[in-house]
Amino acid sequence: MSNPEKTERPAAGRTAAATLAGTTLEWYDFFLYGTAAALIFDKQFFPSLSPAAGTLAAFSTLAVGFVARPLGGLVFGHFGDRIGRKATLVVSLLLMGIGSTLIGLIPNYDSIGFWAPVLLVVLRIVQGIGLGGEGAGATLMSMEHAPEGKRNLYAGFPQMGTPAGLVLANLVFLGTNKLVGDGAFTAWGWRIPFVLSFVLVVVGLAIRLRVTESPSFHKVLEKDEVVRFPLAESLKVGFPRLSLTLLAVVANSAVAYVFMVFTLSYGSKELGYDKQFLILTVTGAAVLWFATIPVWTRVADRHGRRAMFLGGSLAILAWCAAFFPLLDTGRTALAVLALAGMGLIIPVTHCVQGSIIADTFPAHVRYSGSSLILQAGAILGGGLAPMISTALLNSGGSSAGVTWYLVAICAVSLVGATALFRLVPDGAPAGAPEAAAPAPEIGGEAWTTPR
Repeated sequence: MSNPEKTERPAAGRTAAATLAGTTLEWYDFFLYGTAAALIFDKQFFPSLSPAAGTLAAFSTLAVGFVARPLGGLVFGHFGDRIGRKATLVVSLLLMGIGSTLIGLIPNYDSIGFWAPVLLVVLRIVQGIGLGGEGAGATLMSMEHAPEGKRNLYAGFPQMGTPAGLVLANLVFLGTNKLVGDGAFTAWGWRIPFVLSFVLVVVGLAIRLRVTESPSFHKVLEKDEVVRFPLAESLKVGFPRLSLTLLAVVANSAVAYVFMVFTLSYGSKELGYDKQFLILTVTGAAVLWFATIPVWTRVADRHGRRAMFLGGSLAILAWCAAFFPLLDTGRTALAVLALAGMGLIIPVTHCVQGSIIADTFPAHVRYSGSSLILQAGAILGGGLAPMISTALLNSGGSSAGVTWYLVAICAVSLVGATALFRLVPDGAPAGAPEAAAPAPEIGGEAWTTPR
């Protein structure tokens, strides 16, 4: 089995493109569900509940997918560390595509009653398992193929799939609505974007099957470093570093899901903004998010990502304090400013969080360890954020509680990141954060933790 000392640039570029395509399709499916949960599912699957309770129930099914993500992360992480990254990423894409397609075929509550929301939850779990396997694995595949000096740039390509998937989901959602009309879309047209997932996944598989296995995993096989229980081995990094890494990344997920999902429901139902205006504005903000990731990852490669990550964490905290006050004015210009600001600020930390997590672990347990942190952060942050925000809004009668919630979780992440970077000296290798040592190798090239 060949194991080149350095990844060739064409292979690295092909892998980066494949991970971007795959994560875009997976996030398309996941965000499609979030948009439908905010605007459609309360009427289709919980019609007997009040509007507020129906929205909360729909967001609860959204959270179920996040609860399932750690299961997917643990299963796919285990096999990704034992049999390789490529095969697990192919299976994760298939799971997501099948789950999403079947969601588009579920009869609604009026047709089969109680079983409609039950089937919705089951398929949401399938979605969550698929995405749980994708998140860490795609970042590792691209990062471990990266040419020298471009690790953050290549690790950022899969991160670009998040806003790209949101843009694709919202455009298909809006396009279908425009094509069939509001009444027909609410009744049955919302199913079309979900069924379309099948076609998109076939395209994604054709791209993903062409990539080569990670050079780092080749090296693990060469050195006979495959372990029987990689997750247990990954915990040897130590609780302080694991917990601080988790705290550092949890806010980004929470803020992103309030911005991408909760805002659609709150803005249309409570503030009276036009639904299509909100979706288009969030989509435009996601385009900014997508476009700026390569800029920030290049900054991280040239100047180090520690100061950038801390500055981005502080900027997100400040913008969260202003976000809902701007929305609550009811003025479309200020709403555009609020949402565009999120699109510009979120990528500063989002673009490097995958590589920060990955650099916590040595190559032979990196998939399992990264999945553990990433999915735990997704549950504590993004999975619960729309539901918590809805509950705070209903109990307090205003967005003030949601603002304080976001500010608090951003403060926790800022403190966590500051403590993490003080704990881990520059140049400390994964798995030994307390003392600097010669850096291990990734794909034949030395690597270190972030500056």
